[in-house]
Amino acid sequence: MVDSDPARGRGFGWRLRLGMLLPSSNPVAEPEITRILPQGVSLLTTRLKLAGSTREDLLGMTKGVEEATALLVDAGVDRVVFNCTAVSTFDPAMGEMLRQRMETVAGRPATSTADAIVAALQTLGGRRIALITPYVDAVVEREVAFLEHYGLEVACRVGLALAEGKAMSAVEPGQWYRQTMDQAGCGADLYFLSCTAIRVFDIISDLERDLGAPVLTSNQAMVWSCLRQAGLKDRIPTLGKLFS
Repeated sequence: MVDSDPARGRGFGWRLRLGMLLPSSNPVAEPEITRILPQGVSLLTTRLKLAGSTREDLLGMTKGVEEATALLVDAGVDRVVFNCTAVSTFDPAMGEMLRQRMETVAGRPATSTADAIVAALQTLGGRRIALITPYVDAVVEREVAFLEHYGLEVACRVGLALAEGKAMSAVEPGQWYRQTMDQAGCGADLYFLSCTAIRVFDIISDLERDLGAPVLTSNQAMVWSCLRQAGLKDRIPTLGKLFS
């Protein structure tokens, strides 16, 4: 079928248009991801309310999935992604449930951050995980349970007890570097910096060099998963071993 949208020929997603559902308080994911997307790949977003970390806050973000997906379909996206780690890893069934709801509305492929994380971990082969997050304790514990469900061992964990996206985004990349390096002796074979609202793309390569181990981040996993599922093989050297 011929795509009749003339913008396809002017560099706006002529290879792939990603549609992203994002927490309302997340100021990081769009600029971080857009900055590294390969030529011909574009990102379009809409938001769902999430400005806290309680159980009610997190589950509340899932209520508007169908309406938000429909808005992205109006913009002609090729794939839809629910990009929030804390919500999509709330329990092992959440990612699949979100994916099915989006695909039912969109009539095209969809995924969640949780799906992308699991696929990336399987590709990288890590079994003992150092988990570094900005999250409050309850969110950290749910993410540990999520990882353990997939047969992974969490060798060490860090949570900064931050409750919403603006506070998470305010943490400097250098602090995330130091927090991760502080876990170097815990026996992990993979380091996972978890959260779509933290600024960590610029330290992935440095951490992999200094730790001698793969580094995974939420936005990195999401971009990798969407590109590979769409058949795009671009390498992005700054995003570490996952893209090599």
